[in-house]
Amino acid sequence: MQTTRLALSCLLVAGVCAAQAGPTGVPHQPSRDAYLKLAAEVDDALHHDVLAVWFPRAVDNEHGGFHSHFARDWKKLPSDGKFSVFQGRMTWVAAQVVLHEPARRQEFAPIVRHGVEYLKDVMWDTQDGGFFWGLDDDGKITPQFGDHKELYGMGFCIYGAAAAYQATHDEQALDLAKKGFAWMDQHAHDAEHGGYYEWLTRDGTPVPMRIVNGRVESNGVGPVGFKSMNTHIHLMEAFTQLYEVWPDATLRARLEELLAIVRDKVSVAPGVMNLYFTNAWQAIPDHDSYGHDVETAYLMLETDEVLHGKASEATESMAKMLVDHALAYGWDTKNGGFFHEGTTLGEPENTSKEWWVECEGLNALLLMHERYGKQNPVYFDRFLEQWQFIRNHTLDAQDRGDFNLTTAEGKPLSEDKGSIWKAAYHDSRAFWNVSERLRKLAASQ
Repeated sequence: MQTTRLALSCLLVAGVCAAQAGPTGVPHQPSRDAYLKLAAEVDDALHHDVLAVWFPRAVDNEHGGFHSHFARDWKKLPSDGKFSVFQGRMTWVAAQVVLHEPARRQEFAPIVRHGVEYLKDVMWDTQDGGFFWGLDDDGKITPQFGDHKELYGMGFCIYGAAAAYQATHDEQALDLAKKGFAWMDQHAHDAEHGGYYEWLTRDGTPVPMRIVNGRVESNGVGPVGFKSMNTHIHLMEAFTQLYEVWPDATLRARLEELLAIVRDKVSVAPGVMNLYFTNAWQAIPDHDSYGHDVETAYLMLETDEVLHGKASEATESMAKMLVDHALAYGWDTKNGGFFHEGTTLGEPENTSKEWWVECEGLNALLLMHERYGKQNPVYFDRFLEQWQFIRNHTLDAQDRGDFNLTTAEGKPLSEDKGSIWKAAYHDSRAFWNVSERLRKLAASQ
C-alpha cells in the first residue's frame, strides 16, 4: 500500500503542477479536476485514518468518556487517565461528524451525548466548580493530575460542549459551556492586563510563579504563574465556538480581547509568536513553534470572521506573516513538511515532525492559497508537498491512523496511535477544512 500511495501521490503532484503552468510558463490556478482529486484523497484519510480508527473504539462504555491509549495496531493499551483536553476534543470531533455528515447523525449523536455526560457528571467539580485538569478512570483525583484547574483544559471542555449543542441542540450541553465560561471568567480573567491566569487552585485562586534556585515550576503547558501563547490561542478557539451558539455580550468582549492579544501581543513581526509572558504581557525569550504559528494563522482568521464577518487587514497581515515565516525558517526543502521548532531567525533546532504540525500546516497552506494563490503559487506548491509527506509518512499504511512523531525523513519515532495528548482533533479538523476548501476552489473554477 505504501508504494501505491507514493506512486499515486507523485502522479497527482506532477499532474497538478503541469496544470499550474500555462503556455508562457506563467502560473495560474490548478484545474477543477485537480482540486477534486485532492479532496477525494483527503476525504479518504479523514474517514479511514481518523474517524474509522477512533470511533467507536475510543468510547469507554465502562467508565464513561473516551479511552485515549492505543497501540500502533489500535489495540487498547492500559488507561492513562481521563484528561480534560482529550475528553473535550473527542466530544468536539463527534459533534463535527454530526454537523458535517448528517447521514451519520444516528450513529454519532449518542457519542456526542456520551461525551457531554462525562464532562458534566465527572469532569465538572461539584464542590468548587470548574473542570478538573484530569481524573483516573473511576473519576477520582490522583497525583498524576492533581486537583487544580488549568485553563487550557477547561477551554477544551467548553469547546466540546459548545460544539455538542451546535450539533444536537441539547440544552444541557449549552448550559455546561456557559457555566464553564462563567466560572473561568469569574476566577481567572485578568481585568488589569487582559487575558487569563492559567493555573488555579481547586477553588479558583490563581497560583503565583514559584522560583526555586533559579528554576521556575512548570506544568504540562508551561511555567506556572505566567501566561502562555498556547493557552490563549485555544481559549480564543473555544470562545469562538461558544460565541457561534451563544452571542453573549461579555463573551464577545472577551473574544475581542483575546483576538487583540494573540494578534498584537503574542504574535510579532516578522511572523513569530512568543511562547510565554509575565502577567503584564512582557515576553519571555524562548523558541519558535512552527506548528503553533500556522495553526494560529487559521484560528485568528476564524475568530475575526465570526466576530465581524470579515477578517481585518491587521489580522490578515499577521496571519500571512506567520505562515510565511514558518515556510522561510521551518520548512523542510528536501522532504517537505514543517519541522518542529527553532529560533526566530535561525536554523531549525528540532527537525522531527509531529502529526498535528503537519496537519495544521496543510490547513494553513491551502488557506493562504485560497487568499493569495493568484499572486503567488508557492502556497499551493508547498501544500502539495505537505500532503505528499502526510500521505507517505505521517499516515500509517499498515495499520491506518497517523504516527505521532517521525524523523525529518519520515521514519516513525513512536508507534502508539493514541495518548492523552493525541486525540482525533487536529487531523480531523484539518482534513474537514481542507476537503471543503478544495471543493469550494473547484466550484470557483
